[in-house]
Amino acid sequence: MPTHTWQKSSYCGQGESCVHISATRTSVHLTESADPTQAVLSATPTAFGALLNTLKASPSLG
Repeated sequence: MPTHTWQKSSYCGQGESCVHISATRTSVHLTESADPTQAVLSATPTAFGALLNTLKASPSLG
């Protein structure tokens, strides 16, 4: 399994639960620090960009 360089979200507060991201030219990886399974969501940069655009465009989600 590749080693990722994780960066904590700038929106993370002082609590235990933070989103972390690791990105390369070909992939974006997200993980939640409080998730006991340490699951990682992986996507292409295009797919991740589409997710962000959808979240920004939706008042109930963004």
